[in-house]
Amino acid sequence: METATEPITSPESLRDRVIEVLRSCYDPEIPINIYELGLIYEVNVSPTNAVEIRMTLTSPMCPVAGSLPPEVEEKVSALAGVAGAKVEVVWDPPWNPSMMTEAARLELNLS
Repeated sequence: METATEPITSPESLRDRVIEVLRSCYDPEIPINIYELGLIYEVNVSPTNAVEIRMTLTSPMCPVAGSLPPEVEEKVSALAGVAGAKVEVVWDPPWNPSMMTEAARLELNLS
């Protein structure tokens, strides 16, 4: 297992660390991280450790539409071993509560 001081040796290992970082990002209106909310559609790490993330927001009118994607990009870019990060906001498929993990639905009393 790699520690924070050891270099990232593979895209798979880096992807796991990226997901950890995504779990530290929250939509301020919902007390669940964006990964568990189902807002992250894809996390791709290239062989050169460039990270591409496809994500959505709970709605196109989301008040954090201008701040959350750049926050995600900044946090991922700051990870040791990341060669660069790009976040693409997509609207298809539209997000809905069924995309949340079971843990998130339980936290919000939706199960």
